[in-house]
Amino acid sequence: MQLYEMTMHEVKDLLKQNKASAREVLDSVMGRIEKVEEKVKSFVTITDDLAYDKADWCDREKEGGTIKGIPFALKDIICTKGIRTTCSSKMLENFVPVYDATVARLLNEQDGVLVGKLNMDEFAMGSSTEQSAFFPTHNPWDLNRVPGGSSGGSASAVAADEVFFTLGTDTGGSIRQPASFCGIVGIKPTYGRVSRWGVVAFASSLDQVGVFSKDVRDCAEVLNVICGKDPLDSTSVDVDVPDFTSFLDDNIKGMRIAYPKEYFGEGVDEDIKKAVKKALKHYESMGAIVEEVSLPHSEYALPAYYLIAPAEASANLARFDGVRYGFRDFEAENVVDMFSSTRAKGFGPEVKRRIMLGTYALSSGYYDAYYLKALKVRRLIYEDFARVFKNFDIIISPTTPTVAFKLGEQSDPLTLYMNDILTVPVNMAGLPGMSIPCGFKDGLPIGMQIIGKAFDEGTMLKAAYAFEQTTDYHKVKPALEVK
Repeated sequence: MQLYEMTMHEVKDLLKQNKASAREVLDSVMGRIEKVEEKVKSFVTITDDLAYDKADWCDREKEGGTIKGIPFALKDIICTKGIRTTCSSKMLENFVPVYDATVARLLNEQDGVLVGKLNMDEFAMGSSTEQSAFFPTHNPWDLNRVPGGSSGGSASAVAADEVFFTLGTDTGGSIRQPASFCGIVGIKPTYGRVSRWGVVAFASSLDQVGVFSKDVRDCAEVLNVICGKDPLDSTSVDVDVPDFTSFLDDNIKGMRIAYPKEYFGEGVDEDIKKAVKKALKHYESMGAIVEEVSLPHSEYALPAYYLIAPAEASANLARFDGVRYGFRDFEAENVVDMFSSTRAKGFGPEVKRRIMLGTYALSSGYYDAYYLKALKVRRLIYEDFARVFKNFDIIISPTTPTVAFKLGEQSDPLTLYMNDILTVPVNMAGLPGMSIPCGFKDGLPIGMQIIGKAFDEGTMLKAAYAFEQTTDYHKVKPALEVK
């Protein structure tokens, strides 16, 4: 087995035992990137020089952080000092931040090795990574299919063994959906568990940074690094951060698992339903108690989301006007023309669509009819989850209604929006959610979504780990043909 094929915790053990050096690990990863990147197209920027400097430092120093010498990459919405942060948009194509986002700083302080920034749907608005202003990313399982989105580059990089873990962001499913499509682990922590400072905002009440990894243990170890209160982010919550690896126990006897009937209804592929229900039977065989429940307001989550998220986006993206930083149309004859032409040329069609939707929803005469009503629906969705969690430890459902679709297959925006129908309710309620592999259809991965109580990522990880340890789905890798 090559170094790049291993999990993070396996490589950490080799580094600790001096059976491999940080440079050797990085050589293996960079060699893999060189072989497959042209096909997969996960990266917007590769920082090989900086990565080798850090790897050599790791080899020189005896002491180090918890991820010392481990190559990783970041979704290109996370600011990195001295390294381009583009949001896969022409608007920020040449933007170089003068500071690190908190999560980037925390990973650097624990001596991880950043190898680059990852492709995404422009400003995190999309479900396929086809909305990038630069190029689409391809799914390692089938290069003619999408990896999901908006964190498609983050998912494909892990699935293709280009790095050991990545960070992405999840506003309506943008970690869990691509994790499902690419057959890896992806977790969205509770809203407020991880700092958003230095992460370019899409919808501030919904965005959350999370982790992509090859297995559940790696996911737990990275969460240990990035979680916690941040004085720079007023939305981060001051709650204790446990050692998430302490929950990795495969004894789940007596755990109460709910599955909502609404998540197994019309529109969800029959093979995906069967795979998740088979997983529920597997949980029962391990001693868990599995029962059907109802989340009646889930059907309203998607329309409410597509009022709230664009409304917040229209406010957040108002700062991109060509004045302070980012793209500017220098051909405009006056300031007013410069504002409008900069935004017309700098933003792609999906971003413009959502800005217009959001501005309309917030406009005089429509605020009460649309935006305020969506906020009331959001509260009802939260109350549905709260009621179920009085009697259950976790909720399980399919992550996505289909497996990965072909590039260019879903050109209609409304069809694309439907990809998030099973993941959006979790963001609306601010709850933690994750996706793990639970089967295959026609050689493509199927993801199972696990939803937990607020700030109870531990129980969610425990359930995921128990399933992973007693199945082999996570061990199957895409057969990328490389020379």
